[in-house]
Amino acid sequence: MKKFLIIQTAFTGDVILATAVAEKLHAYFPEAAIHFVLRKGNEGLLAKHPFISKVYVWDKKYGKYAGLLNIAKKLRAEKYDRVINLQRFASSGILTALSGGKEKIGFDKNPLSFLFTKALPHKLDGRHEVERNLELVSDITDSVLQRPVLYPTQADFEIVATIIAKPYVVFAPASVWFTKQLPKEQWIKLGKQLAAKYSIALIGGPGDVGLCNEIQATLGTGIVLAGKLSYLASAALIKGAVMNYVNDSAPLHMASAVNAPVIAFFCSTVPKFGFYPLSDQTKIVEIYEELACRPCGLHGYKACPQGHFRCAKDINIAEALV
Repeated sequence: MKKFLIIQTAFTGDVILATAVAEKLHAYFPEAAIHFVLRKGNEGLLAKHPFISKVYVWDKKYGKYAGLLNIAKKLRAEKYDRVINLQRFASSGILTALSGGKEKIGFDKNPLSFLFTKALPHKLDGRHEVERNLELVSDITDSVLQRPVLYPTQADFEIVATIIAKPYVVFAPASVWFTKQLPKEQWIKLGKQLAAKYSIALIGGPGDVGLCNEIQATLGTGIVLAGKLSYLASAALIKGAVMNYVNDSAPLHMASAVNAPVIAFFCSTVPKFGFYPLSDQTKIVEIYEELACRPCGLHGYKACPQGHFRCAKDINIAEALV
C-alpha cells in the first residue's frame, strides 16, 4: 500500500486548497494512506475526513523548532513513498528534508528545496493555486483541475438548521490583511439592500466578532456567528446559503470546497494571482478603473500604502446584488 504525506502549514485557506491534492491522490490510489501536516488551529478542517487518516499538528507558537523535530521523527517512522510540500517556508522544508520519504517534492521557492528529490517552479502566471499544487503530483495522476473538498457532517448541517432559517445569505467581512477586506461601510450598504429579502449570517473567527457586531448593529438585523461555529459547521452554513459574500480570504476557498454560490470582492489583490473561487456559481466584484498601485502585494497590508484605499472604497456594491 502506498503512503503519501501532504505538508501545508500556512493559513486556513491554504489548507483548504491543499485538500485538492488529497482528492487527486485518493482518486488514483484509493487504497493509499494519506497523511497531512498543518499548523495548530487548522486541524478542525480535516476532522472526520473520510480518507485523510492521520493529521500531524505543528504548534508554531510554542516550542517551534522542537515541535518540528518531534514531528519529523514521527514522519520518518512512517516511511512515506512521497512527501508533497505545498508550503514555501523553511520550516516546511525542514520537515520535508527530515521526513525520510522516498520522494520529496515541493516548490523551488522553498529555501531548502535543494534537499528535495524534485523542486518545481511556483509562478503567479494566472493559473489557480490549486493547479500549481496539483502539478506536484501530476506525474503520478493527471493534469485535470480538481476542486478542493471539505466534508461537513450531518451534525454540522443540523447545527446550522437550528440557528438560522432559509433563505439566508452569508457575509464574511474580515480578512487577516486589512487591504484585502471590503470596508465596513460597504458591507452595511450591501446588507441594507439584502435585508428585506434574506436573513444575514455574519461569520469569521473570534477576532472578527467586533467587526461583525458593528455591521449587525448598524443594520439592525442579522445574526453574528463569528467565533461560534467550527470550520466544518461554517462550511455547512456556506453550503446552504443563497449567496456567500466574501473577501479574497479563507471563506472564499471554503465556498469552493463545498461548491457553494459565492461573490468575491477583490480589493488590493487581483484574481490573476490564482486565488479566485472555483464554485460552479461564482462572480468576482472589483473596481473597474485601473489603479497604478493595484495590486500592491500578494497578501496586502495593514493599511493602504497610498492612503486612499480606492480599490475597496470605489467598488460598486450594486454589482453584488442577487
